[in-house]
Amino acid sequence: MHRRWKTSPGLVVTGVIAAVTLTACGGTEVTPSGSATTTAAATTTAAPSTTLEISDSSANQLCDMIRPELSNFRVQGPTLGRFALNTMVHEWALRNGGINGHVLADKAMIDRLTTKACPDVRTETLTALDLPDLASGLAL
Repeated sequence: MHRRWKTSPGLVVTGVIAAVTLTACGGTEVTPSGSATTTAAATTTAAPSTTLEISDSSANQLCDMIRPELSNFRVQGPTLGRFALNTMVHEWALRNGGINGHVLADKAMIDRLTTKACPDVRTETLTALDLPDLASGLAL
């Protein structure tokens, strides 16, 4: 007899959260010489000390990640949609130089970026996820 594996949505969510947490706790840094070194997160979380400038292309990249998911947000509803948004923001932050610390310290950054780069996508996301602002939907 052949059994099919069944996966509960809760188990999937837990696995993704664990993966995101582990990814946020350490990473690989490439030095100018091209060698890679593994880094670990500090045990205390401190706010970034400098103001971060996000390029227009990075902001557009975030918009391009969210835009195709708008219909999924509407279908999934606010709970799963917020989780998906959170995951996308983490992925985007990691792709853009590991700015997770900055996003964590200033969640409203995501609202400022999307208001400037793609106000229509931001508005549709807020409506689909029943949020007053994107920062409210981030549980980074």
